Amino acid sequence: MAESVAKRIKISEAGSGVKIGTHNGHFHADEALAVYMLRLLPTYADSSLVRTRDPALLETCHTVVDVGGEYDPSRNRYDHHQRTFTTTFPGRQTKLSSAGLVYMHFGKAIISQRLQKPEDSEEVGMLWDKLYESFIEALDAHDNGISVYDPEALKKAGIEKRFSDGGFTLGAMVGRLNPNWNDPTPSDPVEAQAAEDAKFVTASTRIGEEFSRGLDYYAKAWLPARAIVQEAYSKRLQFDPEGRIMVLEGQGVPWKEHLYTLEEQEGNTDKQVLYVLYPEKPAPGAKWRIQAVPVTKDSFESRKALPEPWRGARDEQLDEVSGVPGGVFVHASGFIGGNKTFEGVKALAEKACAF
Repeated sequence: MAESVAKRIKISEAGSGVKIGTHNGHFHADEALAVYMLRLLPTYADSSLVRTRDPALLETCHTVVDVGGEYDPSRNRYDHHQRTFTTTFPGRQTKLSSAGLVYMHFGKAIISQRLQKPEDSEEVGMLWDKLYESFIEALDAHDNGISVYDPEALKKAGIEKRFSDGGFTLGAMVGRLNPNWNDPTPSDPVEAQAAEDAKFVTASTRIGEEFSRGLDYYAKAWLPARAIVQEAYSKRLQFDPEGRIMVLEGQGVPWKEHLYTLEEQEGNTDKQVLYVLYPEKPAPGAKWRIQAVPVTKDSFESRKALPEPWRGARDEQLDEVSGVPGGVFVHASGFIGGNKTFEGVKALAEKACAF
């Protein structure tokens, strides 16, 4: 049944300019983020939103996401529910949702706008890949019912979850913003749809803020750190002939992912970095930290944790068990420690390498 003219006008008057269409009813993280990302661009900055499943109303929209049964970039149609749909992001295997589709086609423009660099620049391409891998892909998988791990392989290995982590996903966060089944609903259909649309806009803004926060982090912190880590990595043989110690001389920066990438590019698995040294803050006389490199980015296991006799020791006790003066602490798990000087933290690293 076609929706009323009154309803169409009410929703369309929410903004000016082009119209974005998506489905009404229960909303999900993918279309909520798709709409937000589009509205970051000048074409859609003042767009109105039409939430409907009526093909006639969707046909009036400039861009349609997550509904309509059509994926055609030339017509700005970005649905993924077709039986024949198999599109994935370049270099990845996860089938796209509407969020992934919009990001694949518009992500470089969004990042280019943020960095003030051309879309074909190395930096834009790097962040385009990084944001998909670290943020968008999880939404694509969630919406398409794809598990992080192969359920059959987990079952065969006898691996069971110790607790539920579902409440911490972005999908769950958006889902909680939907109306409850027993919430009061206006009797007037137009008012009821307006109330539902308002909740969708709240959800779109909420997940969009997380996307923008991630983009800002990668643009302002992660990307500038790359050059610093690259320089430190190139100098690592100055501090250890086997390249096991890397020193960030100016200040600590996000280094893990950049280090793994550099090691992968070099392809020398025999000379992996074991410890990273860096000052606690960029100031004269600052204390120094030593951090063991994790086996993987998200692992709690270190390639080589600091020696067991040092773990949990502090101050003079640490000086005694390590044989290095100026000790501050070593964490009980051995993944990080500190010394008052660079010379001290370097001595700790050398001893840990030889332990």
